[in-house]
Amino acid sequence: MKIRNEIDLLQMVREDLWMMDALHTAKSLELPDWWICAGFVRSKIWDVQHGFTERTPLPDVDVIYFDPVSINEEEEKRLEERLRSLSPNVPWSVKNQARMHVLNNVNPYLSAVDAISKFPETATALGLSLDEQDNLILTAPHGIEDAVNMVLRATPAFSNNPELAPIFQERINKKNWSSRWKQLQIYSGIL
Repeated sequence: MKIRNEIDLLQMVREDLWMMDALHTAKSLELPDWWICAGFVRSKIWDVQHGFTERTPLPDVDVIYFDPVSINEEEEKRLEERLRSLSPNVPWSVKNQARMHVLNNVNPYLSAVDAISKFPETATALGLSLDEQDNLILTAPHGIEDAVNMVLRATPAFSNNPELAPIFQERINKKNWSSRWKQLQIYSGIL
């Protein structure tokens, strides 16, 4: 089965016990405006679209949140340790998006979803979370069409910024996604 839309994607994630366990583990931290994002979602889509029966290993599972009150990196490391103690086989990475604009040399983000909208690639600008009733929530500021159609292009934040545009190309070269996902179509032009 291929993913055609958000409903299909959410159903595939609900049926993926590993992903749901990761989401429940992240939720247990009770972080404000939290999401598991980027490759966690994108790789699931690309694996399904390619008919892979085994999950592509992830270098990290990105948990992001937005807390303007506590913006020290030590807190993020403490949260990573907590996640590792709960699920030691998951390569957790935790980042407070209220401080990441400084590292990325851009204007402050307004929320975690605002930060996701400014990720390098549209197919990576995806996040999943659980609400208080454990309903699965998807955020896709640029839609999921590029991800499901195997299109890799820069988000407007990267394609429209001469300082950030080269980072998109560097990521394409470094990540070498097309060696794993052969159907991937890379568009390196301006949106």
